[in-house]
Amino acid sequence: MAASDLISQEHYPQAFEDAEALRKACQGWGTDEKAIISILGHRNAEQRKQIRLAYQQLYQEDLKAVYRWILDPADRDAVLAHVAIKKSDVDSTVIIEISCIRSPDELLEVRKAYQNRYKHSLEEDVAAHTKGDLRKLLVGLVSSYRYDGEEIDNRKLGHSEAEILHEAIKEKAFNSDEVIRILTTRSKAQLNAIFNRYREEHATSITKNLLGDSPPNDFQKALHTTVRCLTDPHKYFAKILRDGVKKLGTDEDSVTRVIVTRAEKDLKVIKELYYKKNSVPLEEVVAKETSGDYKRFLLTLLGKEY
Repeated sequence: MAASDLISQEHYPQAFEDAEALRKACQGWGTDEKAIISILGHRNAEQRKQIRLAYQQLYQEDLKAVYRWILDPADRDAVLAHVAIKKSDVDSTVIIEISCIRSPDELLEVRKAYQNRYKHSLEEDVAAHTKGDLRKLLVGLVSSYRYDGEEIDNRKLGHSEAEILHEAIKEKAFNSDEVIRILTTRSKAQLNAIFNRYREEHATSITKNLLGDSPPNDFQKALHTTVRCLTDPHKYFAKILRDGVKKLGTDEDSVTRVIVTRAEKDLKVIKELYYKKNSVPLEEVVAKETSGDYKRFLLTLLGKEY
C-alpha cells in the first residue's frame, strides 16, 4: 500500500469503524449480512474509498466482499471491463457500455485504473482478445476521447455523414472504416444530430436499419448497442434490466452491474423509465426474483429499506 494512500484514523474515524465492522461480518459471510448491507448501501463513493483504504491499512488485504460496490467508480469499471475481456467469448456489451456511456474524462480514468491494476492497457487487452471487425470497433471506442460539449458542426456535415451511414447500411458494409470512424470519434451531440437527420431523410431510425430484416450477426448487434449507448443510455439501461430480471438466479451480472454503477448517478431516472415501459416498479421485480443478501443489497441501492 503506497504511503500516499494512508489515511488518518483521527481524521476518518467512521471509515475505520466501518472497516472493523466489515471485517467482523466478512469473516463469516452469513454471520452479519445486514451490517454489510447497512454500511455499504448507505455510503457514497468517497466514503467507500476511505473504508477500503482503512481496511487495507488495518488488515493488509483488499476487501473482497461486495468489492464491486466499494471500489472507486473508475476502478470498478476497470474490473468489470477485465472480467468481460477474460470471458471465453468477450462480453462486448460491457466494453461498449463503459466506452460510450461514461464521459470522456471518466473513460480516461477507467483506462488509467485498468493499467494500474492489471499492468496492461485496456486497449491492449481488448485488441488481444478480439479480432476482425469487432476488434476495430472496440479498440476505437475504448481509445476515444470525444468532444463533450453541446456544439455541433454545420447541418451539411450532419447530412453528409447520415448519408455515409445510410449507404454503408444499404450495401451491408457494416464494417466500413467510415462507419467506425463516425461512431468512435464524433461527439454525442454531433451523433444525435446525424441520427436525427438520418431519420428525417429515410423515415426510419438507424438502430432499426442496423439490425435489418434478416437475423443480425454479432457485429451488427455490437453497432446497434453502440448507437443505443451513445444516444439514449437511460432507455438502454431499462432494457438491460428488463432482460436481466428474466434471468435472475442464473445470470445476475447485468442487473447487478446496472444497479451498482448507476446508483449514484441516474438510477432514479432509469427506475422511472423502467416503470413506464413495464408497468411494474423495478424494486418489486427485484424483491420477487431475488433472495437473501443479494436481494437486501440491491433493494438498499434502489432506495428501498429491507
